[in-house]
Amino acid sequence: MTTTGAIAEAGARGAPDGPWWWARRRSMVLDVALALVSALECAAEGAAFAGDHGIPRALPTLVGLLVGATLIFRRRWPVAVVLLGIAITPAELGFLLGIVGLYTLAASDVPRRLTVILAAVSVAGTFAVTFAKFHQNVGDEGGPPDMWATLFFSTLVALGLTAPPVLTGLYVGARRRLVESLRERADGLERELSLLAERAEERAVWARNEERTRIAREMHDVVAHRVSLMVVHAAALQAVALKDPEKASRNAGLVGDMGRQALTELREMLGVLRTSSEESVPEAASALDSRRLAEVAAAASARVSAGVGAGGRAGAGPLDGGSASGDGPCLGGLEDLVGQSRAAGMAVELSVEGEGAYGARVESTAYRVVQEALTNVHKHAPGAKAVVRVAHRGAEVALQVENGPSDGGAAAPGLPSGGNGLVGMKERVSALGGVFVSGATDAGGFRVSAVIPAGPADSVAAGA
Repeated sequence: MTTTGAIAEAGARGAPDGPWWWARRRSMVLDVALALVSALECAAEGAAFAGDHGIPRALPTLVGLLVGATLIFRRRWPVAVVLLGIAITPAELGFLLGIVGLYTLAASDVPRRLTVILAAVSVAGTFAVTFAKFHQNVGDEGGPPDMWATLFFSTLVALGLTAPPVLTGLYVGARRRLVESLRERADGLERELSLLAERAEERAVWARNEERTRIAREMHDVVAHRVSLMVVHAAALQAVALKDPEKASRNAGLVGDMGRQALTELREMLGVLRTSSEESVPEAASALDSRRLAEVAAAASARVSAGVGAGGRAGAGPLDGGSASGDGPCLGGLEDLVGQSRAAGMAVELSVEGEGAYGARVESTAYRVVQEALTNVHKHAPGAKAVVRVAHRGAEVALQVENGPSDGGAAAPGLPSGGNGLVGMKERVSALGGVFVSGATDAGGFRVSAVIPAGPADSVAAGA
């Protein structure tokens, strides 16, 4: 069974809505009409053929009706219809049957070789019948037949009845196959675009979640440390308010300065978030937010200088370890960071081995790890002694913050804990390809260790 391009086209669009082998009802109506016309034509030609040869007209007329009606099967069996048309050519029947059958055959999906063979046979048959008929007619008129005129006329009739339907069918079939190919390609591109849109949406969701995590981590690192120190100083203020008014006044000033600085940083971060909601492209906005948030955090850290150093003196140094140039938290600010914890009553020892200069991300990450570790000591081990060790190893920087067991006599500040401090430290270090380890010590304390590799440019700087 073969299928024409029309059937294939309809099949590509959806399920056939016509009966039997027709893809559409209008195709069925067309074939029925063509079969009816072909049957009437073949019946008339069969009756004329019977009259010319002196035989009864009933049988040729009936045969003509049946043969012409086979055109209704042209879409189902185009090869059979063409073969039947070639078989009845000597009887001079099936003019419409031959033309429509050749067109359908050329437009169908049968092999081109078979189409060429059947078309050649049809040309030969039509040529032979025309040549014989023309030769006979010229002889009946009494004149000598002109061989060249007979050949020319027979060839013209044979090609005229065969070439146009075959070429038209080849063109229509090629066009239908091209349309089907373009439609399939368009469907494939549409599916690919749909998949790309889904992946883009997934990436956008992932990017938003990633940015939320980063923002939460920045807010936690910048604000939580200072608020924790405020709570510690407030507890100390409550303890010495009646015994030492001067120290209580100094602690109150520290709490006020820290609170104002924390509010300033929080307001700037919230301003970044509020501005980013007006961006038109989510992913671009997320990237912009990340950069702006980092700039704000660095600027806030550099701008906030304590008025609250180790002795509570205004302008003693940058509270967040910002360098004098305003580059944000760096390893050079660890001394001031440790001084803040000492001012809050913690016994902290700082040990630095070697020297090194690293990129802003490396130094900022190392600073935040130490900051968060000291904040955790304030929260979970009040009165404990802490040791901060920093080792510069050229291609990497190693950090360790270890504290002993909590002093049982020290009052707990009652700081809330969200359980995100260690997770945030590990995320920061892992993002730079480093290693982070934390856990309890045998002495009952806690230890936080991190090794952060320097980037290629940082390694050169460190080696210099």
